[in-house]
Amino acid sequence: MDHSSRALAAAGALFFDERGRILLVEPTYKPHWEIPGGVVEHGETPSEACRREVAEELGLIRDTGRLLVVDWAPSNDDDRVLFVFDGGTLTGEDDIQLQAEELKSYEFVTPRQAQLRLIPRLARRVAEALRAREAGETRYLEDGVDRG
Repeated sequence: MDHSSRALAAAGALFFDERGRILLVEPTYKPHWEIPGGVVEHGETPSEACRREVAEELGLIRDTGRLLVVDWAPSNDDDRVLFVFDGGTLTGEDDIQLQAEELKSYEFVTPRQAQLRLIPRLARRVAEALRAREAGETRYLEDGVDRG
């Protein structure tokens, strides 16, 4: 058995505006939109990584909300285990300050617009996270598909 491969962990958050739209960010280093978040560093929990990434990317200091989904995603390099937390609602008082080296822009979009803008696997993950949020659940996914 080859033990050289291991899963990379990453954590992100779904943030909403007062109209229920989802916050997406446009990275400078890849051609597609994302949700805020990033890789879990050694010795860091997924919720700590999420808080750190949100602070770094958006300039927002916020507690991580409830875990919505855990998604195992196959990859050519390392498989990934991705955690999506409920970031809650951002109001006019929340001053987003983008980290210019990593993010070009951000936009609040409807769930339908998010499905069209995100890569398919992330679109599936976000759709399941929205369903989990609505139902008050946490869901286990494999490649964006509910395996509950």
